[in-house]
Amino acid sequence: MRIDTKCVQSGYRPKNGEPRMLPITQSTTFKYDSTEHMGKLFALEEPGYFYTRLANPTNDYVADKIRDLEGGAAAMLTSSGQAAMFYAVINLLGAGDHFISTAEIYGGTHNLFGVTLKKLGVDVTFVPTDISEEELSSLVRENTKCIYGETVANPALSVLDIEKFARVAHKHGLPLIVDNTFPTPVNCRPFEWGADIVVHSTTKYLDGHDMGVGGCIVDSGNFDWEASGRFPGLTTPDESYHGVIYTKQFGKAAYITKATAQIMRDFGSIQSPMNAFLLNIGIETLALRMERHCRNAERIAEYLSKHPKINKVTYPGLKGDKYYDLAKKYMPNGTCGVLTFEVKGDVAAAVRFMDSLKLAMIATHVADARTCVLHPASHTHRQLSPSERLAAGVTDGLIRFSVGIENCDDIIEDLSQALEKV
Repeated sequence: MRIDTKCVQSGYRPKNGEPRMLPITQSTTFKYDSTEHMGKLFALEEPGYFYTRLANPTNDYVADKIRDLEGGAAAMLTSSGQAAMFYAVINLLGAGDHFISTAEIYGGTHNLFGVTLKKLGVDVTFVPTDISEEELSSLVRENTKCIYGETVANPALSVLDIEKFARVAHKHGLPLIVDNTFPTPVNCRPFEWGADIVVHSTTKYLDGHDMGVGGCIVDSGNFDWEASGRFPGLTTPDESYHGVIYTKQFGKAAYITKATAQIMRDFGSIQSPMNAFLLNIGIETLALRMERHCRNAERIAEYLSKHPKINKVTYPGLKGDKYYDLAKKYMPNGTCGVLTFEVKGDVAAAVRFMDSLKLAMIATHVADARTCVLHPASHTHRQLSPSERLAAGVTDGLIRFSVGIENCDDIIEDLSQALEKV
């Protein structure tokens, strides 16, 4: 099936006489007739459900839909995008380990990597997205466990050269983890370019309607954990789970099984079945919405790039943008609906512009059906130092504009009247 059909048809496929809509299994636990059967579930000897913190049928159907969209081998849902980012890396890392991440990433992820993980004894090296292959390779250490980046960075909108980062990662026996939230699998499928693990904040375009917070991790199934020699957590007995060796028992599902049986067991950030149900509804229209998001954003980027009160517009789908060629390579059908720009003047001018908008709403959120606007320096990246904000591509006057699926002329008229107030 083509990807727009998969958005509708993948995951839950009702059999004869079953409900047409994905059922919500709103239950914390599941009943069994024998102690032996329950014991086999706990021993991971049989598939099944016994406690929703570890697995739930509704969640599994939606995770499988996202897995299919990305072209992966296995997937799991989490309670938030932030939980997905955390689980994706901590599934591979422990105290004394190191990993590499691009600096131009979401502010919450930057804090997670640079502050919280350091408290757990994990070291990170932040690098620019444009780093050379040779320099990136030189930063790999004996204790390095993965490389991380965002397909289209939030909010810097830099485009990750996936093939370059994958080459370096694989040269050193490391997996490449890619946050594919902004393009979604409709516009970019990182596994086809060498990425090994994909993460999503499903709260954004996949949900698309401000209905539910969530996250997802998808494993390509392509990385050879045993050949790498760097991942004893996957290739040697897990004494916290009956000595199971994940690569031996679960093959291509080893990484996701460990993330579920060990990490989700201990941290518990499961997505609620109700949120998974709402997420599934959102995904059904994902392909339609992404086409409209991208078309609107391209028109608005062109409009703003010619406006006398705008200093700079950043949008990888705009001709002349620094990342235009990379965007066309990895995302030929469009990037996303998010763009950034700087209003001429000081921070006060940017604030005056934002407060004058009528259709576009000031919101922490981004990437949904409604047009939203945000000032990253005082909102999403407020906790970072000025130098860290600049490294992440966030200047004081930067405005992040998430273009919705409204009529584009209405959005442009709203921008026009607000710019007149500056």
